[in-house]
Amino acid sequence: MRIIILGPTASGKTELSLLLADALDTSIISADSRQCYKYMDIGTAKPSADELARATHFNISNLEPFEDDSAVKFHERAAGWEKQILKDSDHVIYVGGSTLHLTGLIQPFDNIPDSNQDNIDELNARIQKEGIESLYEQLKEVDPEYIPKLDGMNKHRIIRALDVWMQTGKPFSSFHNELGPAPDEHTLVFGLKWNRQTLYDRINRRVEQMLEQGLLKEVQTLLNSGYSKDLQSLQTVGYREVILFFEGDYTLEQMKEKIKTNTRRYAKRQLTWFRRWDFIDWLDAEHAGPERMRDHILSKL
Repeated sequence: MRIIILGPTASGKTELSLLLADALDTSIISADSRQCYKYMDIGTAKPSADELARATHFNISNLEPFEDDSAVKFHERAAGWEKQILKDSDHVIYVGGSTLHLTGLIQPFDNIPDSNQDNIDELNARIQKEGIESLYEQLKEVDPEYIPKLDGMNKHRIIRALDVWMQTGKPFSSFHNELGPAPDEHTLVFGLKWNRQTLYDRINRRVEQMLEQGLLKEVQTLLNSGYSKDLQSLQTVGYREVILFFEGDYTLEQMKEKIKTNTRRYAKRQLTWFRRWDFIDWLDAEHAGPERMRDHILSKL
């Protein structure tokens, strides 16, 4: 059985997944679009060393920060890991909140072409000259259905969607199954539900903890190691605000508040996406606690 645990950022997915992995004697595949990158531990809220020791994890620290990734590439990797896990276990656990990664698990993408480097170079050159807003406006014209699915002004997703359109003449959204996502009989999907204000309070506390744990040093180390601030991996909430702080655009307090605000906005977009999926079995994370949620999931197997 494929078990998917999803939810917005800071909702408690990690501890629940670890309890479940222990109960089922299986492994965990991270469905997070940034935890796959090496050296990006604090800002992506990767499981700690102690947590990683409690269960075998996949899609954690397996890519260099300069490597481009996508939901399609993740799905290809995950298929191999899942096959490997199911040789020794009856179950595999996916945990994360990256909406396109999760969509690909529930509804495989339909024959999307690989990226075309000439198109990518051309679009990046336009961003340097005209700004990302120009590409965003073009995408609104050629693929208005995809706009609500964007993670804000997500440079990578805008470029990817325009690249597909340039190659095929078809909107990127047209490559997604028209019937909409629906899990098969071998997939169960559980979501962690919180009162919105409680969730926002948890996000604010997590940001404070990240800064205490050394987020600024982590970002500075990446930049000092020669990684460009323009990398796809660093176009991430938490990292981009710290980089702007280093460049003098924010004071320390402004940076902190920007990270909190942008993380809350990201969580809101995640929840908006998940609410469209009526097949999610929502768990009352605020009152149930991880043990009771684990037991509920076990009862459904």
